[in-house]
Amino acid sequence: MFAARRESHRIARGAFTAGALVAVMLSLPVARATAQVDVAPAADSQRGLVAQALAYEHGEGVPKDQRKASLLYCEAARAGDAEAMYSLGWMYANGRGVARSDAMAAVLFARAAAAGHVYARQMQQYVGDEHGAIPDCMRPPEPDPPVALMDDGPDPFADLPREKRKIAELVEKMAPQYAIEPRLALAVIATESNFQPDARSVKDARGVMQLVSETAARFKVTNRLNVNDNVRGGLSYLRWLLAYYEGQVTLAVAAYNAGEAAVDRYKGVPPYAETRDYVRRVRLLYPNERHAFDSKVVTASPMLVPAKNKVRREGP
Repeated sequence: MFAARRESHRIARGAFTAGALVAVMLSLPVARATAQVDVAPAADSQRGLVAQALAYEHGEGVPKDQRKASLLYCEAARAGDAEAMYSLGWMYANGRGVARSDAMAAVLFARAAAAGHVYARQMQQYVGDEHGAIPDCMRPPEPDPPVALMDDGPDPFADLPREKRKIAELVEKMAPQYAIEPRLALAVIATESNFQPDARSVKDARGVMQLVSETAARFKVTNRLNVNDNVRGGLSYLRWLLAYYEGQVTLAVAAYNAGEAAVDRYKGVPPYAETRDYVRRVRLLYPNERHAFDSKVVTASPMLVPAKNKVRREGP
């Protein structure tokens, strides 16, 4: 396997020698690109990143640093370089510079193969079919929330139409009873249904807080289209999720959309486009990352326990 990968690198590098790799690396420092690189074609920039990554991965003229190599490969892979996708996939498949993950490797090999990389197609037989998420470093950066929607900006819920204002006032009254900040509940409602009491999704989520039948039954909601019952159920679920994720808003919001099982499985926001967009939209309206929670509501998610145990073992 390693021999095939080295041969792939040899082909990808073409006329590059170890000395040439070092020269490229020195002309393209990791921290910032030179003016020449800024105006070079995108393909040349990607090749430069791959050359740097190869040098660090194999210690060719520089100290061997596989972690740095993985980050450089990832940057080039995000720009669409097939060789970088293949190389990063190999690192995930073998746990070099990154945590070993066949699922992550499968995704990267599949993308490289789709871009025409011959060895990536061969590697897919070792890691299986694509079924994982791409590395976070390959995801495009999310835009910062508009200043107008931050805590010190105008209240986006101040000028709601009359019918929506009535629902907002109900939420503002009920949310504190569930130890939920009204702004968070309103952000969820605005994203879920835009304050429409009769909203219904293709998955049969209903009402202002878009409860599916299982969640409604779980929190004893008998009529999902009744605004009071729906809000009560949605607030109960939010309180539960905030306790389950110990006040981490991003995780709780992601679970409200995709379910806590999906968040636990991926150990973070699932790689679903809908869920990621949902989290982004809610967080634009509610930018606080932490929220108060009641630890007596539910035991914390298992994904949070290892970190706590590690701190306890390493502590005094």
